[in-house]
Amino acid sequence: MTASLTLLVLMAVLFGAGITIMLERSLTRVLIGFLLVGNSVNILIYLMSGSPGLAPLLGEGVDPGEISDPLPQAFILTAIVINLGITSFMLALIYRSWWLAQLGDEGDSVDDTEDLMEDVEEAEELIRSSAEDDRAIQEVLEASDEEAPR
Repeated sequence: MTASLTLLVLMAVLFGAGITIMLERSLTRVLIGFLLVGNSVNILIYLMSGSPGLAPLLGEGVDPGEISDPLPQAFILTAIVINLGITSFMLALIYRSWWLAQLGDEGDSVDDTEDLMEDVEEAEELIRSSAEDDRAIQEVLEASDEEAPR
């Protein structure tokens, strides 16, 4: 396959714009630049994959030279999955930095004493109800007329 000039220009523009945007200081722009570079790399892999051919199944009377190479497709799928994983990680970083910016001077030390007190009260209630259940089971066992197994 001869490389399409349109795809070559598109790949070059996406790559250049992505690198330019990635050089900004904003994490959101770094993410957008990374997405552009990832898409341009996928187009580059597609362009370098060679001419299209027959399905990669070798049968009788099929010339092996006419079969297309399935490896570039696997590379593109792998690149898409890696791009998605890194994008989700960067989105988590962007959200975390936004959250910390909203807290201001407090930073990461948010006061959770009310939540802690509620948790302590719930734990005490669970322990108290567990002890009452144990006592009730013991009373039922003592009140039963069956002998203990030997």
